[in-house]
This record gives sequence, C-alpha cells and structure tokens, in this order.
Amino acid sequence: MIRNLGCHLELSLSGPAELVFSVSAANGVPLSSESLLLSVDGKRVTPAEVLDDHGTRLHVLSADGGTVVLDYAAAVDGRAEPAEVTPVDRLRYLRQSRYCEADSLGPTAAAEFAGLSGAALLIAVAEWVNQRIAYVSGSSAGTDSALDTLLARRGVCRDFAHLVIALLRALGVPSRLAAVYAPGLSPMEFHAVAEALVEDEWWAVDATRLAPRQSLVRVATGRDAADTAFLSSFGANVELTGLEVSAVVSDFVLDDQASLIQLR
Repeated sequence: MIRNLGCHLELSLSGPAELVFSVSAANGVPLSSESLLLSVDGKRVTPAEVLDDHGTRLHVLSADGGTVVLDYAAAVDGRAEPAEVTPVDRLRYLRQSRYCEADSLGPTAAAEFAGLSGAALLIAVAEWVNQRIAYVSGSSAGTDSALDTLLARRGVCRDFAHLVIALLRALGVPSRLAAVYAPGLSPMEFHAVAEALVEDEWWAVDATRLAPRQSLVRVATGRDAADTAFLSSFGANVELTGLEVSAVVSDFVLDDQASLIQLR
C-alpha cells in the first residue's frame, strides 16, 4: 500500500512569532520520499526538528513577520510498526484533559454502555457517537469540548474524537487522539481520530466514518487537540491565509466498522 501525502500552508505574521508545525508523517512511518520546504518572504529557511512523544515530529521556526509558506510532501510505502504501549500511557490517557471531560460524561457513559468491554465497547461507542452527532464543517469553535459537542449534536472530526475519548476514559479505557492524513476523506483536510487501548494494543476509532482507517497515516499523538494541532504560534498575531491538504492511496479499501483496526 503506497500513500502519497502533502500539504501547503500560507501564513501572514503581524510581527515576530515562533511557529510550531506538526504536518510531517510521524517518526517510524516507512517513507520512500519526503520533503519539507519553508520560506519567509520568499527566502528559504530551515526549521529545527523536535521529536515529541510517540514520534510526533515538530518543526519549529522563529520569524520576524511577513509571509510564511510551507510545502510538505511524502510517499509512504508499507505500514508502520504497532504503536508502543508504556505504563505511563495507561495513566496519562485515563486522566482528564482540556477537551475531554470524562468526569462530566461518566453518568452518560455508564448508562449507555453498561456491561460492554473490549472490542464490543469500542464499536458501540463509535456507533453511538456516529448516530447522535452530525458532521458539519465549520460548526464548532477551537475551544469546544466533548461536552459542548454532545450538547450541540454537531461538530467536525476532532469533536467526534474528543467525545469518543471522553466516553471511553469515563469507562476506564485509556484513550487518546491521533492527527492523521486520511486518503479518501472528503472534503480533504487534516483529520483526527481516537485511539483506545484494549488488550495491550492501540486501536483506531473513527466515529465520523469519513475515511478508511486502513489508509490513515499518523502525524501526531496526544491527549486531545491541544497536543496535536498542525500549527501552534507564540508571539505576534498569525493568520492562516492558505491551506491545502492532499492524501491518496494506491489500494483503496472499504472499512468494516465491526472490526478493530490499528493505525499504522
């Protein structure tokens, strides 16, 4: 399975700012080619690369202002090794996080999924969220949490993932968010899915059902969207003036929602 990925970002800075990009395929993803080009006001610059938890590759750039352009392209040939499970993971991904209020959603989770565990629980939670939340582009704010999504009954991929994560954590299942490239997604953009720990392995849970999980490529992994944003900035105001994402796969497959699939 060959997957070709890419993105184009254009930013306008009002003054000096530190930029952190998370757009590259994660460390450990088998790449046959890759390029990342950055320019500030038309002049090529080289960012520093920082390796975060779970292989997330962060590219850090300090710019004095003006126009910043990023172009990324990669070809993935094969599948990555299964994500590692550590004792710290089990604790970290059971805790509350900014966007996933497991304590507030505890009564709902207990009432809706009583008696379920393992694969049956993951499949039931994904189905429940899919049936109750409408996918509506641009319908949520960057500060919306899992509880906000449940009350609004609509959201985008990160909102679906946050709600899945919060419900599973409330039931004692370590869960986290993965930012991914998603061949088959329409409209094409950066995508987010949940990952849940069952029988010492991480399994992808995508309640949006908008792209086959078999073709996803990991970019970043964390507690929620606060850890996995494709762009973070510190300092002057930064406006995203252009964004294009592409992801295609050589062998498109249909996703069986009744099965467990790992993000590789």
